[in-house]
Amino acid sequence: MDFSEKARALVQEQTGEWDLVGRNYEGLQNVKVKTFDFGDYSIDIQFNSERISSSKDRGEPHLGSVDSCFLCQNNLPQAQRMIPIDNDFLILVNPYPIFPEHLTIVSVEHKDQRIYENFDRMLDLASQLSKFVIYYNGPECGASAPNHLHFQAGIKGFIPIENDFSSEICCREVRTIDEVKISHWPEYQRGIITLTGNNKSDLIGCFNKIYFQLQLLKGNSAEPMLNLITAFERKTWTIHIFPRTLHRPSQFYEKGDKQIILSPSSVDMGGLLVTPREEDFLKITEEDVFDIFEQVCFDTESVLTLINKL
Repeated sequence: MDFSEKARALVQEQTGEWDLVGRNYEGLQNVKVKTFDFGDYSIDIQFNSERISSSKDRGEPHLGSVDSCFLCQNNLPQAQRMIPIDNDFLILVNPYPIFPEHLTIVSVEHKDQRIYENFDRMLDLASQLSKFVIYYNGPECGASAPNHLHFQAGIKGFIPIENDFSSEICCREVRTIDEVKISHWPEYQRGIITLTGNNKSDLIGCFNKIYFQLQLLKGNSAEPMLNLITAFERKTWTIHIFPRTLHRPSQFYEKGDKQIILSPSSVDMGGLLVTPREEDFLKITEEDVFDIFEQVCFDTESVLTLINKL
Protein backbone atom coordinates (compact mmCIF):
# COMPACT_ATOMS: atom_id res chain seq x y z
CA MET A 1 0.00 0.00 0.00
CA ASP A 2 1.26 3.46 -0.91
CA PHE A 3 0.83 5.89 1.99
CA SER A 4 1.95 8.94 0.01
CA GLU A 5 -1.46 10.59 -0.35
CA LYS A 6 -2.40 9.88 3.26
CA ALA A 7 0.88 11.47 4.38
CA ARG A 8 0.36 14.51 2.18
CA ALA A 9 -3.18 14.90 3.53
CA LEU A 10 -1.78 14.70 7.07
CA VAL A 11 0.55 17.62 6.34
CA GLN A 12 -2.36 19.70 5.08
CA GLU A 13 -4.53 18.83 8.08
CA GLN A 14 -1.81 19.53 10.65
CA THR A 15 -0.97 22.92 9.14
CA GLY A 16 -4.61 23.89 9.64
CA GLU A 17 -5.08 22.57 13.17
CA TRP A 18 -1.66 22.87 14.88
CA ASP A 19 -0.49 26.46 15.27
CA LEU A 20 3.22 25.61 15.45
CA VAL A 21 3.07 23.60 12.23
CA GLY A 22 0.93 26.21 10.51
CA ARG A 23 3.37 29.00 11.35
CA ASN A 24 6.48 27.05 10.36
CA TYR A 25 5.11 25.77 7.06
CA GLU A 26 3.88 29.24 6.19
CA GLY A 27 7.32 30.50 7.13
CA LEU A 28 8.85 28.30 4.41
CA GLN A 29 7.55 30.86 1.93
CA ASN A 30 10.01 33.36 3.42
CA VAL A 31 13.00 31.01 3.56
CA LYS A 32 15.95 32.47 1.65
CA VAL A 33 17.85 30.34 -0.87
CA LYS A 34 20.98 31.05 -2.88
CA THR A 35 22.67 28.75 -5.36
CA PHE A 36 26.30 28.08 -6.16
CA ASP A 37 26.82 26.87 -9.72
CA PHE A 38 29.64 24.34 -10.16
CA GLY A 39 29.09 23.65 -13.85
CA ASP A 40 27.52 20.21 -14.16
CA TYR A 41 25.79 20.57 -10.78
CA SER A 42 24.78 23.19 -8.26
CA ILE A 43 24.46 23.43 -4.49
CA ASP A 44 21.67 25.32 -2.75
CA ILE A 45 22.10 27.19 0.53
CA GLN A 46 18.93 27.64 2.57
CA PHE A 47 18.49 30.08 5.46
CA ASN A 48 15.93 28.48 7.78
CA SER A 49 15.91 29.99 11.26
CA GLU A 50 13.61 27.33 12.72
CA ARG A 51 16.37 24.72 12.33
CA ILE A 52 18.69 26.33 14.91
CA SER A 53 17.73 23.99 17.77
CA SER A 54 18.16 20.89 15.63
CA SER A 55 21.54 22.02 14.29
CA LYS A 56 22.93 22.67 17.75
CA ASP A 57 21.53 19.57 19.46
CA ARG A 58 22.04 16.86 16.83
CA GLY A 59 23.79 13.80 18.10
CA GLU A 60 24.32 14.85 21.71
CA PRO A 61 24.13 12.06 24.32
CA HIS A 62 21.68 13.77 26.70
CA LEU A 63 18.79 12.85 24.41
CA GLY A 64 18.86 9.19 25.47
CA SER A 65 16.28 8.93 28.27
CA VAL A 66 12.96 7.28 27.39
CA ASP A 67 11.16 9.70 29.70
CA SER A 68 12.57 12.71 27.85
CA CYS A 69 12.66 11.28 24.31
CA PHE A 70 10.65 13.61 22.10
CA LEU A 71 10.01 10.84 19.54
CA CYS A 72 8.43 8.37 21.96
CA GLN A 73 4.68 8.21 21.46
CA ASN A 74 3.86 9.13 25.08
CA ASN A 75 5.93 12.33 24.77
CA LEU A 76 4.57 13.60 21.46
CA PRO A 77 2.72 16.94 21.55
CA GLN A 78 -1.02 16.60 22.12
CA ALA A 79 -1.69 18.22 18.74
CA GLN A 80 0.49 15.71 16.89
CA ARG A 81 -1.43 13.14 14.85
CA MET A 82 0.06 10.07 13.25
CA ILE A 83 -0.38 7.37 10.64
CA PRO A 84 0.66 3.85 11.76
CA ILE A 85 2.59 1.91 9.13
CA ASP A 86 3.11 -1.87 9.45
CA ASN A 87 2.64 -1.74 13.24
CA ASP A 88 6.26 -0.74 13.84
CA PHE A 89 6.52 2.86 12.62
CA LEU A 90 4.48 6.06 12.86
CA ILE A 91 4.35 8.72 10.14
CA LEU A 92 4.41 12.20 11.70
CA VAL A 93 4.51 15.71 10.27
CA ASN A 94 7.86 17.32 11.04
CA PRO A 95 6.98 20.62 12.79
CA TYR A 96 10.31 22.21 11.80
CA PRO A 97 10.28 21.66 8.03
CA ILE A 98 12.95 21.96 5.38
CA PHE A 99 10.67 20.63 2.65
CA PRO A 100 7.17 21.91 1.73
CA GLU A 101 6.02 18.43 2.83
CA HIS A 102 8.33 17.04 5.50
CA LEU A 103 7.75 13.87 7.52
CA THR A 104 9.41 12.12 10.42
CA ILE A 105 8.92 8.36 10.50
CA VAL A 106 9.55 7.04 14.01
CA SER A 107 9.86 3.57 15.44
CA VAL A 108 7.07 2.61 17.84
CA GLU A 109 9.74 0.96 19.97
CA HIS A 110 12.34 3.13 21.69
CA LYS A 111 15.62 1.73 20.37
CA ASP A 112 18.90 3.15 19.14
CA GLN A 113 19.37 4.75 15.74
CA ARG A 114 20.96 1.91 13.77
CA ILE A 115 20.70 1.20 10.03
CA TYR A 116 22.21 -2.29 9.65
CA GLU A 117 19.24 -4.17 11.10
CA ASN A 118 16.73 -1.66 9.68
CA PHE A 119 17.92 -1.11 6.11
CA ASP A 120 15.23 -3.46 4.80
CA ARG A 121 12.58 -1.29 6.46
CA MET A 122 14.05 1.79 4.83
CA LEU A 123 13.55 0.13 1.44
CA ASP A 124 9.98 -0.77 2.41
CA LEU A 125 9.26 2.79 3.48
CA ALA A 126 10.62 4.15 0.21
CA SER A 127 8.16 1.96 -1.71
CA GLN A 128 5.31 2.75 0.68
CA LEU A 129 5.95 6.50 0.35
CA SER A 130 6.83 6.58 -3.34
CA LYS A 131 6.24 10.32 -3.75
CA PHE A 132 8.86 11.05 -1.09
CA VAL A 133 12.58 10.50 -0.66
CA ILE A 134 13.44 8.70 2.59
CA TYR A 135 16.61 9.64 4.37
CA TYR A 136 18.60 8.34 7.31
CA ASN A 137 21.04 10.25 9.48
CA GLY A 138 23.49 8.17 11.47
CA PRO A 139 23.78 8.74 15.24
CA GLU A 140 27.01 10.69 14.64
CA CYS A 141 25.94 12.20 11.31
CA GLY A 142 23.06 14.56 11.92
CA ALA A 143 20.46 12.45 13.74
CA SER A 144 18.36 14.71 15.98
CA ALA A 145 17.52 11.74 18.26
CA PRO A 146 20.39 9.21 18.15
CA ASN A 147 18.71 7.02 20.76
CA HIS A 148 15.38 6.57 18.98
CA LEU A 149 15.22 4.90 15.58
CA HIS A 150 13.70 7.19 12.97
CA PHE A 151 13.84 8.20 9.33
CA GLN A 152 12.77 11.42 7.66
CA ALA A 153 11.05 12.01 4.33
CA GLY A 154 10.70 14.96 1.99
CA ILE A 155 8.60 15.37 -1.11
CA LYS A 156 10.51 14.38 -4.25
CA GLY A 157 12.26 16.94 -6.43
CA PHE A 158 13.62 19.14 -3.66
CA ILE A 159 17.16 17.81 -3.08
CA PRO A 160 19.64 18.66 -5.88
CA ILE A 161 21.14 15.16 -6.05
CA GLU A 162 17.80 13.83 -7.31
CA ASN A 163 18.02 15.86 -10.51
CA ASP A 164 21.78 15.31 -10.79
CA PHE A 165 21.25 11.56 -10.72
CA SER A 166 18.47 11.73 -13.31
CA SER A 167 20.68 13.77 -15.65
CA GLU A 168 23.35 11.01 -15.62
CA ILE A 169 26.08 13.64 -16.02
CA CYS A 170 27.79 13.43 -12.63
CA CYS A 171 27.21 9.77 -11.73
CA ARG A 172 29.10 6.88 -13.32
CA GLU A 173 28.36 3.16 -13.05
CA VAL A 174 31.50 1.21 -12.13
CA ARG A 175 30.35 -2.27 -11.08
CA THR A 176 27.44 -4.69 -10.96
CA ILE A 177 27.04 -7.20 -8.13
CA ASP A 178 24.19 -9.67 -8.59
CA GLU A 179 21.41 -7.40 -9.88
CA VAL A 180 22.68 -4.22 -8.23
CA LYS A 181 24.33 -1.44 -10.22
CA ILE A 182 27.01 0.42 -8.26
CA SER A 183 27.96 3.97 -9.21
CA HIS A 184 30.17 6.74 -7.85
CA TRP A 185 30.34 10.50 -8.32
CA PRO A 186 33.71 11.84 -9.56
CA GLU A 187 34.18 15.61 -9.46
CA TYR A 188 31.13 16.10 -7.22
CA GLN A 189 32.94 17.29 -4.05
CA ARG A 190 31.43 14.40 -2.06
CA GLY A 191 32.42 10.74 -2.17
CA ILE A 192 29.13 8.93 -2.80
CA ILE A 193 28.20 5.32 -3.55
CA THR A 194 24.87 4.88 -5.36
CA LEU A 195 23.06 1.54 -5.60
CA THR A 196 20.20 0.91 -8.03
CA GLY A 197 18.15 -2.23 -8.46
CA ASN A 198 14.74 -3.86 -8.20
CA ASN A 199 15.76 -6.92 -6.17
CA LYS A 200 15.39 -6.11 -2.50
CA SER A 201 17.50 -9.04 -1.26
CA ASP A 202 20.38 -8.17 -3.58
CA LEU A 203 20.29 -4.53 -2.47
CA ILE A 204 20.39 -5.56 1.18
CA GLY A 205 23.31 -7.90 0.51
CA CYS A 206 25.25 -5.21 -1.35
CA PHE A 207 24.58 -2.61 1.32
CA ASN A 208 25.73 -5.02 4.03
CA LYS A 209 29.06 -5.50 2.22
CA ILE A 210 29.56 -1.74 2.08
CA TYR A 211 28.54 -1.39 5.72
CA PHE A 212 31.11 -3.98 6.85
CA GLN A 213 33.88 -2.30 4.85
CA LEU A 214 33.03 1.00 6.52
CA GLN A 215 32.88 -0.70 9.91
CA LEU A 216 36.42 -2.00 9.42
CA LEU A 217 37.57 1.57 8.83
CA LYS A 218 35.62 2.94 11.79
CA GLY A 219 36.82 0.44 14.37
CA ASN A 220 34.92 -0.08 17.62
CA SER A 221 32.15 2.45 17.07
CA ALA A 222 28.59 1.11 17.24
CA GLU A 223 27.93 2.21 13.65
CA PRO A 224 30.12 3.57 10.85
CA MET A 225 29.47 7.19 10.03
CA LEU A 226 27.09 7.53 7.08
CA ASN A 227 24.01 9.19 5.65
CA LEU A 228 21.51 7.63 3.25
CA ILE A 229 18.94 8.97 0.77
CA THR A 230 16.57 6.40 -0.76
CA ALA A 231 13.85 6.67 -3.39
CA PHE A 232 11.57 4.23 -5.21
CA GLU A 233 10.47 4.82 -8.78
CA ARG A 234 9.18 2.42 -11.47
CA LYS A 235 9.74 -0.61 -9.23
CA THR A 236 13.40 0.35 -8.75
CA TRP A 237 15.20 1.57 -5.64
CA THR A 238 17.95 4.18 -5.73
CA ILE A 239 20.11 4.45 -2.61
CA HIS A 240 22.73 7.19 -2.22
CA ILE A 241 25.27 6.29 0.47
CA PHE A 242 27.41 9.08 1.93
CA PRO A 243 30.31 7.69 3.99
CA ARG A 244 31.49 10.26 6.51
CA THR A 245 34.82 11.08 8.10
CA LEU A 246 33.58 13.73 10.57
CA HIS A 247 30.35 14.63 12.35
CA ARG A 248 30.90 18.37 11.96
CA PRO A 249 33.39 20.61 10.14
CA SER A 250 35.84 22.81 12.00
CA GLN A 251 33.76 25.90 11.14
CA PHE A 252 31.06 24.71 13.55
CA TYR A 253 33.47 25.08 16.50
CA GLU A 254 35.05 28.39 15.49
CA LYS A 255 34.36 31.61 17.37
CA GLY A 256 33.17 34.97 16.12
CA ASP A 257 33.11 35.70 12.39
CA LYS A 258 34.83 32.41 11.53
CA GLN A 259 31.99 30.31 12.92
CA ILE A 260 29.42 28.73 10.60
CA ILE A 261 26.67 26.78 12.35
CA LEU A 262 26.31 23.88 9.94
CA SER A 263 25.93 20.28 11.14
CA PRO A 264 25.64 18.31 7.90
CA SER A 265 22.93 15.67 7.57
CA SER A 266 21.59 13.72 4.58
CA VAL A 267 19.88 16.77 3.11
CA ASP A 268 23.13 18.75 3.20
CA MET A 269 25.00 15.81 1.67
CA GLY A 270 22.40 15.81 -1.11
CA GLY A 271 23.26 19.39 -2.04
CA LEU A 272 20.90 21.49 0.11
CA LEU A 273 22.91 23.10 2.90
CA VAL A 274 20.67 24.42 5.65
CA THR A 275 21.97 27.39 7.64
CA PRO A 276 19.85 28.34 10.67
CA ARG A 277 21.59 31.72 11.09
CA GLU A 278 21.22 34.47 8.52
CA GLU A 279 24.77 35.66 9.10
CA ASP A 280 26.07 32.24 7.99
CA PHE A 281 23.79 32.22 4.96
CA LEU A 282 25.15 35.60 3.89
CA LYS A 283 28.84 34.90 4.42
CA ILE A 284 29.20 31.27 3.30
CA THR A 285 31.16 31.03 0.05
CA GLU A 286 31.86 28.41 -2.61
CA GLU A 287 35.27 27.91 -0.99
CA ASP A 288 33.57 27.21 2.36
CA VAL A 289 31.36 24.58 0.72
CA PHE A 290 34.38 22.86 -0.82
CA ASP A 291 36.21 22.91 2.50
CA ILE A 292 33.24 21.61 4.52
CA PHE A 293 32.65 18.68 2.17
CA GLU A 294 36.37 17.93 2.06
CA GLN A 295 36.42 17.66 5.85
CA VAL A 296 33.32 15.53 6.43
CA CYS A 297 33.14 13.31 3.30
CA PHE A 298 35.17 10.53 1.73
CA ASP A 299 37.08 11.53 -1.38
CA THR A 300 36.62 9.83 -4.76
CA GLU A 301 39.72 7.66 -4.41
CA SER A 302 38.57 6.30 -1.04
CA VAL A 303 35.13 5.49 -2.43
CA LEU A 304 36.57 3.64 -5.43
CA THR A 305 38.92 1.68 -3.16
CA LEU A 306 35.95 0.63 -1.05
CA ILE A 307 33.88 -0.38 -4.08
CA ASN A 308 36.75 -2.49 -5.43
CA LYS A 309 36.89 -4.43 -2.16
CA LEU A 310 33.26 -5.58 -2.39
